[in-house]
Amino acid sequence: MKLRKGDTVTVLSGNDKGKSGEVLEVIPKQNRVIVKNVNIRKKATKPKKAGEEGGIISREFPINASKVAVVCPKCGKATKIGYKVEGDSKVRICRKCNTEIKK
Repeated sequence: MKLRKGDTVTVLSGNDKGKSGEVLEVIPKQNRVIVKNVNIRKKATKPKKAGEEGGIISREFPINASKVAVVCPKCGKATKIGYKVEGDSKVRICRKCNTEIKK
């Protein structure tokens, strides 16, 4: 999976199309990512300890990784990620402007 925690991404399709946010968590086995302020759902919770309140909370739920694209920090456009080998390390690059995408 080419996405990493901390990347800024934009949503390409679905109810939240056009929104952008930071990747909070990557779930590679399910090919899903959790993006800040995207795909917010209501969830009912029970109180875990005495004195704690249960209720309905809003939180981000995972979306498919194919529905998001990384935003290049230099050109500011949604782009695919390419790789370039520099010595012993593999570096992620923007396919549109060939700049390095850092974590």
